[in-house]
Amino acid sequence: MNVGGHRLTNEELRAHFDSMGFLDVASFRASGNVVFAGEAAEPEDVRRRIEEGLSGLLGYAVPAFVRSAAEVRAIAASEPFPAARLAASKGKLQVAMLFEQPPAPARRELLSLASGQDGLVLDRRELYWLPSGGVLESELDMKAIERLAGAMTMRTKGTVEQIAARHFCE
Repeated sequence: MNVGGHRLTNEELRAHFDSMGFLDVASFRASGNVVFAGEAAEPEDVRRRIEEGLSGLLGYAVPAFVRSAAEVRAIAASEPFPAARLAASKGKLQVAMLFEQPPAPARRELLSLASGQDGLVLDRRELYWLPSGGVLESELDMKAIERLAGAMTMRTKGTVEQIAARHFCE
């Protein structure tokens, strides 16, 4: 997997989370997705702990996008676009996880970037993107999106659904 421009194996990433005191650490595919247990804490505190820990262990900054089990289940269950539009699209529904919800003016400008070819829906700290085809074929201005939304990490919604099913089923 490629984390912060550097290569790490799943085993190395899991070992780093173990060394930071997280419990029941598991990685999902070679994608940088890590699932773990720990004491109840504010997500921002957990994010800071992960970023500081990985920075110290790896020697470079790695942004962490933390979601609780309930948040992962909610993302997996979400239906941000009408079923007919989703079925008509040749693209895969993408989920960009953000650090925080953008302020109202940025949200309005961000959502104005949507087109008939690229649908955008913002829900709390997630931006859902439905491209009409492959993500590399899209004309969506990803630099403008990142400027408005801040740093993000993107996964297909299918990946989030698989993580939820494997690690967070009730």
